[in-house]
Amino acid sequence: MEKESKSRGCLGWFLAIVILALVVGAVVYTIKKKMDHSNDDKPAPVPGPPGAIDKKYADALQIAMQFFDVQKSGKLVDNKIVWRGDSGLKDGSEAKLDLSKGMYDAGDHMKFGFPLAFTATVLSWAILEYGDQMEAVNQLEPAQESLKWIMDYLINAHPSENVLFIQVGDPVADHKCWERPEDMTEKRPLTQVNTSVPGTEVAAETAAAMASASLVFKTADSTYSSTLLKHAKQLFNFADKYRGSYSENIPEVATYYNSTGYGDELLWAASWLYHATGDQSYLQYVTRENGKEFADWGSPTWFSWDNKLAGTQVLLSRLSFFGAKGASGNSGLENYKKSAEDVMCSLLPKSPSATSSRTDGGLIWVSEWNALQHPVASAFLAALYSDYMLTSQTPKLTCGDDSFKPSDIRKFAKSQADYVLGSNPLKMSFLVGYGDKYPKYVHHRGASIPADATTGCTDGFKWLDSTEPNPNVAIGALVGGPFLNETYIDSRNNSMQAEPTTYNSAVIVGLLSSLVTASSAVKAFT
Repeated sequence: MEKESKSRGCLGWFLAIVILALVVGAVVYTIKKKMDHSNDDKPAPVPGPPGAIDKKYADALQIAMQFFDVQKSGKLVDNKIVWRGDSGLKDGSEAKLDLSKGMYDAGDHMKFGFPLAFTATVLSWAILEYGDQMEAVNQLEPAQESLKWIMDYLINAHPSENVLFIQVGDPVADHKCWERPEDMTEKRPLTQVNTSVPGTEVAAETAAAMASASLVFKTADSTYSSTLLKHAKQLFNFADKYRGSYSENIPEVATYYNSTGYGDELLWAASWLYHATGDQSYLQYVTRENGKEFADWGSPTWFSWDNKLAGTQVLLSRLSFFGAKGASGNSGLENYKKSAEDVMCSLLPKSPSATSSRTDGGLIWVSEWNALQHPVASAFLAALYSDYMLTSQTPKLTCGDDSFKPSDIRKFAKSQADYVLGSNPLKMSFLVGYGDKYPKYVHHRGASIPADATTGCTDGFKWLDSTEPNPNVAIGALVGGPFLNETYIDSRNNSMQAEPTTYNSAVIVGLLSSLVTASSAVKAFT
């Protein structure tokens, strides 16, 4: 009986201790949760000037920047790519214009004005936001030089207010040849938009490029900057006054760069013109009737050469973050900022509204063709947005019932960059020249043909079909990328996955520049 009493007493004490432990644990958990929520409401410290350099991203940026040199047309100055030479020197001659500069679009020798202008706008944006980071790793000057090479071409492609040459070369004829650009002998016809054949999206995108680039060169070369701004205003007026889709009015361009609408380009261009001029009429343009018609507020979209809405939303959100003139109480601007928040919430993997468009390895994945464009562009926007939050002392982003810190958004941006650089199931870098394992059979004419080879239009196809790796490294090329199942076929004939594009270089340069080192965002571009 006494033993039974003792065992019952021990059991009672044991239960009491367990219950007490549970109560204490619950109290501690509750206090911790409250502290965490309290900390969520405290903004993170604002970064100072560029700090410690992250070597991985610095090395990758230095490599990525070189693909612009690979793609240059014209008489090359201080050529750093040993297997490249002068090419396209007579481009534009049929219209008595010098269109020799600019850059080739991808692995071919076409100059497509629509994606090329987008390349320039994004490169300008990257320089404006992250020029200090670029300079910290000696990449600002190469970025500015590459941008100017494109802008010199675009200036010459706009010989009068309502005329813009949007293409050099015949894509059908060009794609029937496999040769080095230095050896081209085929005719290079020109395509233009004008008042009779309008092309709002390409004219507006070129206006955006001119306006953003005018900000880049404003201090270093005020005369050049003024020239760019003059062209930007003229092109925007042309695009807005003579509205019409370039891919409807010139159906043959739709095969390669079909536009799904021009409203986004009008808003994008007006947004950049507002930043370049401070003219309130451009802000009114995007926040009033045109915003209501074209902005598609509340519906997240993918940022790309075709759709600029997400970029416009993030670009305009900086006005709200940093209290620009006319921002306070502006319901239109608030709509853009809310839409930018929706974009960020869709990107964050733990958000209740997270997109399901990703691979098992975590890469945003939208399209088989050029799959890496969307994740890299999305990550660039995410990096920008996280920096706006940090610099403006905005502690959190609310997505449904959850909240996320700027560091969470930056973590997403880094995850996409890291995937590209080799943190993926293939343990392979998709940035040519970075790491120990990267594509060797890039779909690129110049890279695939030995520099001392003599080939004509068609006999060069033996190099396309060769089983040997490319004799020349297309340094810095960001290839199309993996399929949804995270496979990649390293074949020169696989243009879906193995072809790089110049506009991919702009977004990867922007993303890598943001990650080179932590730094506060620029509160104003002027």
